[in-house]
Amino acid sequence: MTTDLARRLLAEGLGTAILVATVVGSGIMADRLSDDVAVSLLGNTIPTGAILFVLITILGPLSGAHFNPVVTIVFAARRELAAFAVIPYVSAQIAGGIVGTILAHAMFELPLLQASATVRSGSAQWLAEAVATFGLLLTILGGLRFKVDAIPALVGFYIAAAYWFTASTSFANPAVTIARSLTDSFSGIRPVDVPYFVIAQIFGAFVAAALARWLFTQPINQSGPTRAQGAD
Repeated sequence: MTTDLARRLLAEGLGTAILVATVVGSGIMADRLSDDVAVSLLGNTIPTGAILFVLITILGPLSGAHFNPVVTIVFAARRELAAFAVIPYVSAQIAGGIVGTILAHAMFELPLLQASATVRSGSAQWLAEAVATFGLLLTILGGLRFKVDAIPALVGFYIAAAYWFTASTSFANPAVTIARSLTDSFSGIRPVDVPYFVIAQIFGAFVAAALARWLFTQPINQSGPTRAQGAD
């Protein structure tokens, strides 16, 4: 393993660990502080959006700040990531996510690994995950095409919004989904529901990638006459 790849993998693992520790830890804290589910969800949403901004800003220059297997796979399919790096990236993300869950539990003096009992199943949930992941990838690819320096904010704001407009509260990430199956807390998901979420996430990601390839090929020329003007 080259030093460069090792640094990138550490960035991916560390970033995913901090992201999951934030998601799980803020969920535990929010649930302890309020019996109102809406307030708890808000307490989970704000830290997640904020930490994404921070992590993408500081680790993006190292590894691309994927923190998400479907992002890695889409980038490889677009030939923006070497094929040999895909399995190491995904492995680092999954391992980092699990470490993040363990770390969150340790901070709140909970059993380090648990099996979640939170049911997240059914066609509406799966559609929500496909939509959430579609939107995330479209946000990333659109940001790369038109405003790279805004990507940390774009992703943070998108995920914060998707927590609220999707029925699944926007996991949109197989590594995070696996990690959240190991916490029986506010942010958990039953292990048996994980495969369906992952399938929906992969589907949403590739639909977004296919659309982005056409939609973002080049900016529309706004300098010429409009249709109405051309008819005069």
